[in-house]
Amino acid sequence: MNAPTLKRAAVVNVQAGRNVTIIEPSNVYDCTLGDDVFVGPFVEIQKGVRIGARTRVQSHSFVCELVEIGADCVIAHGVMFINDLFASGGPARGRRELWKSTRIGARVSIGSNATILPVSICDDAVIGAGAVVSRDITEPGIYAGNPARLLRRLNRVPTTESHDGQHQ
Repeated sequence: MNAPTLKRAAVVNVQAGRNVTIIEPSNVYDCTLGDDVFVGPFVEIQKGVRIGARTRVQSHSFVCELVEIGADCVIAHGVMFINDLFASGGPARGRRELWKSTRIGARVSIGSNATILPVSICDDAVIGAGAVVSRDITEPGIYAGNPARLLRRLNRVPTTESHDGQHQ
């Protein structure tokens, strides 16, 4: 019997802002994390991912290549981002030209065990636990189900101060 090749989870080549916290074990590599980002244990964040300031990525979540997440977001436990839609009838097997990108706006909350296919989600959206987001979300609101559907519209309350104490 042959011995397996062992590889360890690691944090490698991460461009991190101020006060970034990564709980080990996590596999975080070749990505950019804004100021005050929190990454929980058992998370994988892949190459080229960009995560905005003050965003929290909770345990057991997977953020694949070609994902951008805005500032002040919450990615709850076990959220899965997908970049391969099996367009050729099966996995792309590393053929990046078959992968698609995902963009998450600012102040988005994504509930536990949601699956986010390659989509764009606008600012101020709430995605319910277990939802499967398969289409772009262009209107602030609460979305849930498989496929995720609008349950209720949200009106964003304008903020009077930014995080650095300056009026907007």
